[in-house]
Amino acid sequence: MYRITKEFHFSASHQLTHLPADHQCARLHGHNYIVVVELTAAELDDDGFVRDYHELKPLKQYIDEKFDHRHLNDVLGHEKVTSEFLAKHFYDWCKQRLPETSAVRVSETPKTWAEYRPEIRP
Repeated sequence: MYRITKEFHFSASHQLTHLPADHQCARLHGHNYIVVVELTAAELDDDGFVRDYHELKPLKQYIDEKFDHRHLNDVLGHEKVTSEFLAKHFYDWCKQRLPETSAVRVSETPKTWAEYRPEIRP
């Protein structure tokens, strides 16, 4: 199995208003997010790629236009915009356009990551 990844960055705010008022994430705050999309294939295409990295440009445009320097609760119309929620959101977006998408990871801080990878059943 071949695997490639590409990393994207954006800065945005969010607020988890459903948490207790004394929880730090209940306050309006922001992060420098990192999104890593993973694509896999059993065979390479005619050019020797899983997918040409250039073909991931629409994801960069989507992130830059819809997410960068925005308030994520407003963008996604959801009160629980966690890294886990974002990983699933970006996975679904990518999977529709790039069938080789196998996982998406999202980081809010240098030490934390959330990943969405669908369960593969035999």
